[in-house]
Amino acid sequence: MKAKILLAGFCLALTACESMDIVPKSEGNTDSWYTSETELTMAANEFYILGYWQEPLSSSEQWSDNTTYRLVNRNSGSNGTVLDGTLNGQQYEVYALWQQSYKLIARANTMLENIHKAQGKVTETAYNRFAGEAYFARACKYADLIFFYGDVPYMDRTETITEAEQQGRMPKADLIPLVYADFDKAIEGLPATYGVSEAIHATKGAALAMKARFALYMGDYKVAAEAAKACMDLGIYSLEPDYAKLFKQSTKVNSEKIFVIPRSIVNDVILDSWIVKNSLPRNAGGYGSYNPSWDLFASYLCTDGLPIDESPLFDPHNPFKNRDPRCAMSIVEFNTKHCGFDYDPSPAAKTVMNYTTGKTQANQDTRIVNQYSSYTGLLWKKGIDDSWLDNGLKVEQDYIIMRYADVLLIYAEAMIEQNKIDDTVLNAINQVRARAYGVNVSQTDSYPAVKTGTQVELRKAVRMERRMEFAMENQRLQDLMRWKLASKALNGSNYVMLLDPAKLLNNIVNKGLWFWGMTPQIDEDGLPDFSALFSAGLCDTGAKRIFPDREYLWPIPTHDMELCPNLTNNTGY
Repeated sequence: MKAKILLAGFCLALTACESMDIVPKSEGNTDSWYTSETELTMAANEFYILGYWQEPLSSSEQWSDNTTYRLVNRNSGSNGTVLDGTLNGQQYEVYALWQQSYKLIARANTMLENIHKAQGKVTETAYNRFAGEAYFARACKYADLIFFYGDVPYMDRTETITEAEQQGRMPKADLIPLVYADFDKAIEGLPATYGVSEAIHATKGAALAMKARFALYMGDYKVAAEAAKACMDLGIYSLEPDYAKLFKQSTKVNSEKIFVIPRSIVNDVILDSWIVKNSLPRNAGGYGSYNPSWDLFASYLCTDGLPIDESPLFDPHNPFKNRDPRCAMSIVEFNTKHCGFDYDPSPAAKTVMNYTTGKTQANQDTRIVNQYSSYTGLLWKKGIDDSWLDNGLKVEQDYIIMRYADVLLIYAEAMIEQNKIDDTVLNAINQVRARAYGVNVSQTDSYPAVKTGTQVELRKAVRMERRMEFAMENQRLQDLMRWKLASKALNGSNYVMLLDPAKLLNNIVNKGLWFWGMTPQIDEDGLPDFSALFSAGLCDTGAKRIFPDREYLWPIPTHDMELCPNLTNNTGY
């Protein structure tokens, strides 16, 4: 709302000066702009500023049960405001998402209000394309706002200060059709493809896919399935055969990527340094402190398609063996080379091989040498390789917002929720799973294909598939919230290795109980339970996670409620 008011004030200033004829005709502004394809292109380019899309949602993985960040006070919530039960309208996460969303909405509205100036000066195709990009941007941002805040102010034009001050919250039920309408206009106007040169810009497939995601989040399963199927039927997208390759910074334009914001070292658009330093091993100069959680590690199925507590293939002392391949592609497997070093978090491994020097050195990634090494014993591998150490730790990994695997699983989930289960549903899930095993979907003897099941069984299967497929892609929190599992999954302890390195060595490693002393149990919702290990003295607890029911909707930013008296807050804040 602050952005809205500032924009409205700027527009009033332009109006007041118009009669004085001091608007420079040669400079970009709302009076002289939007009249040629060059100007429309420059304006549309602004829709893809990274901050509009990643803030703060690129951090949402940290607010889920997929991650652990160092060790903090075990007796109080210390996971950041989203998971310590204290979320309020003054927190960065709350106002950043609100502010960045409305900023992009304002840009889109300005384009739509002024694009008529280009009529007759650009082709109809170009005109429809640029309008489509504006509708797409507006729809995507309202989709985010509605999911996290519920009822929100609706702005489809530039408003005066007085109008903005009177804004209240439009009911979610009234907003949803407006968002669908914007997506539909985008679908109609956007091209199916631009080619490599404009891969950043939204396409028809991106609009269909993002509409499908929004509909799934809203529980409109018929709309979600139809939009996802329409995206699939375009015949443009396919799964990258190599799951690990897809996330590397060297992988740019790709048939699986539907909507991404590319990063570029040359243009100084790079991965946040917090993520880089905290994800790299301590041996390689990182902090090794932003880690996969035990919850996530335990959730990968075994190669027979069963959870670890049901599969005879699982060995808690060799937990990477016989697991879904995405496990070792997402989490660094013990005693394998990673970023120039062998990775071994065992307290028995006081030295480790440095492949750059060809010599062993002190192992900074075991807690018996360095107390701040990973408390879970786990490090992220997904997308992380030796190239992260180049260019002064500047990383240009694409920010992936939508990819084809998501479309397939959106389609499958939406059909399952309608209890319309057929071969297309099974095939959608199996395409994603088969790719992980590096085989064709038809090779059902080479991977644990999902062959049949009840609605309840297939619901569990697709949810588990999403967790394995999208780890570290900032979707887990939203999934838990829409499945109404957040208050279960995100309340309780975050389990870690024994905190005392000597006890870890003597009570776990020397007794042959490394890595887990027993197999964690997996409940009916696919959520691991480590309480038995803790009771047996085989692990410790890290920070508590606290997710009160009120956080299924976030609070309205305090500053905006102060500016706009008609704005009310969500219940519980």
